[in-house]
Amino acid sequence: MADKIVPHFHNDPGVSSIAIGARRFMCIGAKPPFDHPHVFLDMGDDTEIVCPYCSTLYKFDGSLHGFEARPAECALEETRAA
Repeated sequence: MADKIVPHFHNDPGVSSIAIGARRFMCIGAKPPFDHPHVFLDMGDDTEIVCPYCSTLYKFDGSLHGFEARPAECALEETRAA
């Protein structure tokens, strides 16, 4: 089993951008069953990235934990480690 879980984020609220505390993550578009293929995104040294499927703009915010988002409801809770 993997020792790290990749955080997952979605844009169910339909906001123009989401601040997140991770530079490497999965975008799922919307919550299932309306999700798009889960896309692994890596910002590298950049502070922003756009999902190629749903066009959500993700912005890195170092004040957030890796699984946190602003708005908070955009973090998929099921991906947190137990």
